[in-house]
Amino acid sequence: MDAIELFDHTTLECSKLITQRYSTSFTLGIKTLDKKYHLPIYAIYGFVRYADEIVDTFHDKDKQALLDRFKKDTYEAIESRISLNPVLHAFQLMVNKYQIPLDLIEAFLHSMEMDLDFKTYNDSKYHEYIYGSAEVVGLMCLKVFCEGDEQMYQRLREPACKLGAAFQKVNFLRDIKSDFEERGRVYFPGVDFTRFDKSAKTLIEEDIQKDFDDSLIGIENLPSGAKLGVRVAYLYYQKLFDKIKGLPAETITQHRVRIPNSKKLSLLVGTYFETKLGLL
Repeated sequence: MDAIELFDHTTLECSKLITQRYSTSFTLGIKTLDKKYHLPIYAIYGFVRYADEIVDTFHDKDKQALLDRFKKDTYEAIESRISLNPVLHAFQLMVNKYQIPLDLIEAFLHSMEMDLDFKTYNDSKYHEYIYGSAEVVGLMCLKVFCEGDEQMYQRLREPACKLGAAFQKVNFLRDIKSDFEERGRVYFPGVDFTRFDKSAKTLIEEDIQKDFDDSLIGIENLPSGAKLGVRVAYLYYQKLFDKIKGLPAETITQHRVRIPNSKKLSLLVGTYFETKLGLL
């Protein structure tokens, strides 16, 4: 391994470490993908995780200035094909290798900016935010999975968006209490957190289930090395969603729905073997 290969690999390992520290479930999910996809997906996760940290964590800092700098540094890294920021260097490697469109990156960063400005979302802004914060991340991963096959990418684009939307909406429902109390945000249009009831919860759940259902055809047509991993993620989120559906509306406004790491591991491992054996 020469010097530049060592630098590249070290930055990718940094993104892997970030993924492991921030998301147990995502880390376990990546392990079910073909090994060739591991570092590229870690690189994408490291990028989106750090951008999200700017808007959600650094409350005593100038978030807009930090996000502006991060955005500027991102585009410079992609154009020059190098960055001394290991997260951005790893990300630009994958952007350039897999030809991830800049409009996906722009939409994602725009959604991060929306988190600085919006506390309640109308229908239009809600869909705009979900596209930028979740659907495009799925499309970035799809670019990796398709490995340059543009026809496959276009064919699977819509189901990938539906899956990303389903995951994000489940997160919104799971985190409805913390989003409102810690950040003053209510993502679901027309929802009053203080009056969140069964009927509002049911409407949201019906919308989420439709996204899950519409994503299935895409999962079944993914390349073999990606199909199992994405299906495991789908089933994991579906089971998390089922747990949320079984709870009263007042429960999720009072307590964040949590799955302990031991249960996450058991669920993911069980889902993995059930899928391998053709039981799911």
